[in-house]
Amino acid sequence: MDIDYHKLPLRYILCIDVKSFFASVEAVRRGLDPLDAYIIVVSDLNVPGAVILASSPKVKSEFGIKTGNRLFEVPKDEKLILVEPSMQLYLDINRKIHKIFSDFAADEDILVYSIDEAFIDVTSTMNILGNPWEIALLIKEKIKKELGLVVTIGIGDNPLLAKLALDNSAKSKQSQIAYWSYGTIPQTVWKIKKLTDFWGINKGYEERLSKLGINSVYALAHYPKEILYEKFGIIGLQHFYHANGVDYTLLSERIKPKTHSYSKGQVLPHDYNNKNELLIILSEMVEEVASRLRKNNMVCKEIHLYARLSKYENEKSFSKSKAIAPTSSSSHLKDEFISIFNAAWKNESIRQFNISCNKVADDYYEQLDLFSSLKDEKYKKLDDVLDSIKGKHGKTSVFKGYNLMDGSTFFERAKKVGGHTGKTEV
Repeated sequence: MDIDYHKLPLRYILCIDVKSFFASVEAVRRGLDPLDAYIIVVSDLNVPGAVILASSPKVKSEFGIKTGNRLFEVPKDEKLILVEPSMQLYLDINRKIHKIFSDFAADEDILVYSIDEAFIDVTSTMNILGNPWEIALLIKEKIKKELGLVVTIGIGDNPLLAKLALDNSAKSKQSQIAYWSYGTIPQTVWKIKKLTDFWGINKGYEERLSKLGINSVYALAHYPKEILYEKFGIIGLQHFYHANGVDYTLLSERIKPKTHSYSKGQVLPHDYNNKNELLIILSEMVEEVASRLRKNNMVCKEIHLYARLSKYENEKSFSKSKAIAPTSSSSHLKDEFISIFNAAWKNESIRQFNISCNKVADDYYEQLDLFSSLKDEKYKKLDDVLDSIKGKHGKTSVFKGYNLMDGSTFFERAKKVGGHTGKTEV
């Protein structure tokens, strides 16, 4: 082994996960203990095939119902409390959790990984607040006292070890806290048996590694890295060093993405095959994404449309991209997306749309030609006025006539946050 752990960066990282976040929030708002409640959060209670977004620990252990199950799989039991999501409330609670984190580390040392999980580098605050374990206990107790939520915490000498400690050890401990260090790698990281339990290895990679005789993290950590590089490139080397607990990531050094896009997806309430209705839905989605572009003073130079067909169709779903002149105009973008749709659609029934505006740039890249400049300026002023009104008075304060026509999902979506119910009341 050619890894000198004494030369690796040593940081004290906490990886914090709110246990069954959505379900726990729903339990607390009902005055229930999250660990004793029987809560199931369902994307839509009126659709038998709706996805389970979260279930409380009791539901998981006693009924085996987890995230990803479907509503029709939930048994009929009077103990179970089924609720639709309240995304605005979850976002509000997430902000309160982040505020608690800021009492223990500077903002640049806090990385929000998902709505229910975050990394905190406490290296700089240890001298004031105590060792990492003591800080973890303080955070755990503060979140429980102020918000009623239970958290699980992995501690590590780098972000990778903290995440692995969380996923593979902390969740099974009574304290709900575990610490994995460089010195314990043989007793911790190398003891992870299933490759898919390791951060970053999916089922596909597991199968490819298995063909080389690699069936455990220990085997991966001791396999010749030259062969891994030859077979998998830089990813192979990354897996090798991760299997040995090596991670050079610094939370304070944010990596800016080389490209950025604005996107929107919508699973339709039923199969649609009426062209006018499909164009209404597509136009509504484009307007929403265009508004986000303008809000951030951006234009896009490429668009992409994906349409998933009904399961009853024999044809394949279609996915098309198109380079366009830089724009954030709702009118221009609708014309371009409709052009893609008309060229690809063959009268099939559609169940899902995904659109994205790619290759974005600051809006000063937008160039107006001599013949279209006056019309474009008129559209720009109209977009700006509509954006201003909606910003002050809400999404539904002004709308297009087609938002009232059959097929429109405009008003239903306006009630939602992140595609789910935005309500905060029980």
